[in-house]
Amino acid sequence: MRHNPALVAAILGTVIAAGAQPQLEEYQVKAAFLYNFAKFVEWPPRDFKDAADPIAVCIAGETPIYGQLDSAVNGKIAGNRSFAVRQVSDAQHSEGCHILFIGLTERKRIPAFLAGVRKWGILTVGETPEFIADGGVVNFKLEGGKVRFQINAEAADEEQLHISSKLLSLAQIVKSQILKR
Repeated sequence: MRHNPALVAAILGTVIAAGAQPQLEEYQVKAAFLYNFAKFVEWPPRDFKDAADPIAVCIAGETPIYGQLDSAVNGKIAGNRSFAVRQVSDAQHSEGCHILFIGLTERKRIPAFLAGVRKWGILTVGETPEFIADGGVVNFKLEGGKVRFQINAEAADEEQLHISSKLLSLAQIVKSQILKR
């Protein structure tokens, strides 16, 4: 699949910047993706109390992405919304999150996390081979030393998330194998 360089630059604007090092660390790239996903996803109106509500990006598990993400979104906005980054310990504490990144250390608890937040309108993002099959929306994977991402459009639809065709064009579109609950 060939990608339009201008489109890639727009989506990864924080990664492809003047003077950027040719090889960024994996979690810097993932943090930049999370920031940019917010620009290309529309949440159900019910997910925000008012126009001033920030986009809540929640992190589950011990992962280096927390510090990278906090730096990546500090002082930035997507649409008219700022960002709030916080750590969560379980699905119950994920209420109010708009993006939920579930790190590798939570691998065994991914099905419980996803079941606990299903239908809450959360863009769930993981980094394990089974994340999509478990019902996650976006999954990061490494290919040839580069961070790529998969999108489960069915799971996004279930969450009533509208993902821009621009973002979809850069992803590998996959389907979950989960049983409908």
